[in-house]
Amino acid sequence: MHARYDRGMRFSLVLLALTALAADRVVLDAHNCYPYDGKYQDRIEVALKTGLPVAIEQDLAWYVDPATGQGRSLLIHGEKPNGTEPNMRDYFFERIRPIVEKALKENRRDRWPLITLNLDFKTDEPDHHRAVLKLLGEYQSWLTTAPRTETPNVPAPLDWKPVLVLTGPSTVQQVTFHDAVPAGGRILLFGAGAVTSRQANIAVNRLFPNAATNYRRWLNSPWSIVEMGGQAKSGDWSAADGERLAAIMARARELGYWMRLYTLNGHEPKVGVDAGWSAGYNFGSLQAVELRWKAAVAAGVDYIATDQYENFAPLIKKSKKLPMARFR
Repeated sequence: MHARYDRGMRFSLVLLALTALAADRVVLDAHNCYPYDGKYQDRIEVALKTGLPVAIEQDLAWYVDPATGQGRSLLIHGEKPNGTEPNMRDYFFERIRPIVEKALKENRRDRWPLITLNLDFKTDEPDHHRAVLKLLGEYQSWLTTAPRTETPNVPAPLDWKPVLVLTGPSTVQQVTFHDAVPAGGRILLFGAGAVTSRQANIAVNRLFPNAATNYRRWLNSPWSIVEMGGQAKSGDWSAADGERLAAIMARARELGYWMRLYTLNGHEPKVGVDAGWSAGYNFGSLQAVELRWKAAVAAGVDYIATDQYENFAPLIKKSKKLPMARFR
């Protein structure tokens, strides 16, 4: 009885500590928010209906038309598009046009960004990167940017706009999205910092070896850095797990990063099959994932990725009203 009481008190103290560390707001990251397999056309609508701010993940692959030799970037769940998949201009940018134009007119900068676009490049051809950068350039007035400086290891002030674009840790991407930008130009999207391991048995101070830079401003990590084995092998959520999460967030803040953890689902297996969700991200029940959602919200994880947009959104209503000011 005393042991159970002690664990309960310890868990309460952990939650208090996590709350003290919390960021200004926590954002739903709508995982795999695009159509595939001829299904799920309404995912972006479902995500946007949960309210703003919100993050939208788009997976991209490069397709070269065999008839013309012309390449284009397409939204795809995998690496081999056939040319029939939607593109980001139509599915994402033109869909959010009314939201962004209204936001620019209202000019409530303390609420920006309203939408984070999280790009997951499934193919990393330089032509692909250049095509995406050209597309972003067409919408530059919507985008949060930073100046390209002669001191790339020093994060420069951001010019906040309604949309923030994030991409991965690839050094090849950095060449196009940062290195090739002339000094005095604008960085239109921001890469992820290095993560040395995907396992929870690695000391937190070894997980993230480098501080944020002018280009690398966020961390994108699987939940397995919190619980060993990740979702499918997780046991009961414990005080030790909460302490690990708090330490991870403290380290991320120390290095100057935003944090994204992925992907936290909890459902019956058949539900996942019907919805097109990966079994590897499943804690097995809504109750199990809600414990993690609440802990991640309390810890101030900036972007919490899930496929269960509507289930997760009510947990962060208060947080969504706050500005993203920590690393301005």
